[in-house]
Amino acid sequence: MQTEPQREHHWLQKLVGEWTSEMEACMGPDQPPMTSKGSEVVRSLGGLWTVGEGKGEMPDGKPATMIMTLGYDPLKKRYVGTWIGSMMTHLWIYDGELDAAEKVLTLNAEGPSMLNPNSMMQYKDVIEFKNDDHRILTSHSLGEDGKWTHFMTAQYHRTK
Repeated sequence: MQTEPQREHHWLQKLVGEWTSEMEACMGPDQPPMTSKGSEVVRSLGGLWTVGEGKGEMPDGKPATMIMTLGYDPLKKRYVGTWIGSMMTHLWIYDGELDAAEKVLTLNAEGPSMLNPNSMMQYKDVIEFKNDDHRILTSHSLGEDGKWTHFMTAQYHRTK
């Protein structure tokens, strides 16, 4: 079973490379923003998938490792992927789409609520390319009021 990469797979290859990151996250309404720096190495898997391994620091100073896989499913006509992190046990499963201008990839997922870890809520991660060497990842959660709340921004700059 051999699959040739399609246009959507080629778009994902823009992620391949070595990146530095600066992240700012709001962990609660009465807390100051948390900032951290990190790095990410993204490789291609057969031209069909990307596998990114990020390294950074948790707010308490402990190291963190994150792995993101992204691909495109031609049958579903959707971008698909996963995200795991060394700080949690939840496997995030992505389902997303690229905007018409092919600059913004929106990835939807379900995960543990930040307010109640015993319940689940909807999230979206948005990857926006400013240019080939600069991308932004923003994370949002869907509140009970039906409104999206932005809680994290990471700026990525290509080093290789």
